[in-house]
Amino acid sequence: MMSWKNVFCLALLGLMLAACGSTPKSASSTGASRGIKTMPASKGGGYYKDDGPGEEIPANLDQIPDAEPRWEPLHKWANRPYVVMGREYVPDTRVKNFRQEGLGSWYGRKFHGQRTSTGETYDMFAMTAAHPTLAIPSYVRVTNPANGKAVVLRVNDRGPFHADRIIDLSYTAAYKLGYIGQGSSRVIVESIVPGEIGGTTYADVTPPPRSTEAPRSSEDMDTMFRRLLEEERESAPAALPERGIFLQLGAFANADNAENLKNHLTRDLDWLNDPIQINRAGNIHRLQLGPYPSRAEAERIAQRIRLALGYAPTIVTR
Repeated sequence: MMSWKNVFCLALLGLMLAACGSTPKSASSTGASRGIKTMPASKGGGYYKDDGPGEEIPANLDQIPDAEPRWEPLHKWANRPYVVMGREYVPDTRVKNFRQEGLGSWYGRKFHGQRTSTGETYDMFAMTAAHPTLAIPSYVRVTNPANGKAVVLRVNDRGPFHADRIIDLSYTAAYKLGYIGQGSSRVIVESIVPGEIGGTTYADVTPPPRSTEAPRSSEDMDTMFRRLLEEERESAPAALPERGIFLQLGAFANADNAENLKNHLTRDLDWLNDPIQINRAGNIHRLQLGPYPSRAEAERIAQRIRLALGYAPTIVTR
C-alpha cells in the first residue's frame, strides 16, 4: 500500500505535467479576436532609432484601402515658403505632374497622435505622407522598385528634413510597400492629378477655383519668399527674449508650421539636452537652441546636428 506521501507526490507530478502540456492564451491571441495583434516594442534594429509599431497594431493592415484622390482646396498656411537648417523651401501652390526617386522613410509611434502641417492628427495607420515641397493636401503614388508594390497616399505634412530622404510615409504605407523592418527604402514618388487620363481615373471631377490664399504664379511665390527672408533679417533683436549665441533650426511665417517642425526635430534629435524654443520676432517664428556659453560649444552641437540630418543649423548672435 502506498503511503500518503507517495500519493501526494504522484498527484503533484500529474498537475505539473498537465500545466506543461497546456498552451496558455497569449496576449497576441486574445488581441487578435479584437482585431488587434500585440507587437513587441522596438529596441532599435531595422527601425529608425527607437521608433517602431508600438505594442499593439491593427490585424488588418493589408485591408486598409489606399487614399482616394480628389480635389481639395490648398491649405491656407502649409504651402508658404520656409527655411530649415539654412535651406530654403518653396512649396508648390498647385497640384501638378511630379516624379522623384530617392530614399523614403516612415514614422511610427513616436509621432503618432501629433499634429501635421494641416492641423490634422497624424495617424500611423492611415495612408498618408509628408513631403518638403508638394502642395498640401495632394496625392501621390509611391512605388517600391525592389518588389513592384505601390500605394496611393495623401500628403498632409512637411518633412522629412534629412538630406538623403525625399518622403516620409505612415507605418501602414511602409508596411504595404514591404520595408517596415527597415528605417528607409528606395522609392519612386509620382504625383496624382485628379481627372488626368491614365493611371487612376476619377468620375465627375471638377478642379476647384484657385484659392485667394495662395500665390498665383512662381513670381508671386518668389516675392513672398524674399519678404520672408527680409523680415527675418530686419526683425528687431529687442523683440527676442534672450541675448547670446543660438543655433537657428528653422524660420516660418506661421506658428503652426513652426510647432510642426519642432515636433519633428524633437523626435529626430532626441539626444538634445536643451529644448527647442520657438521665438517670435515680427512676423517670423524661429526655432532655436541656446543660448550657448561660447561659439565653440554652439559649433560642436551644430556639427552633431549636421551628422544626424545632413544640414547644419545657422549660428546667430544677438
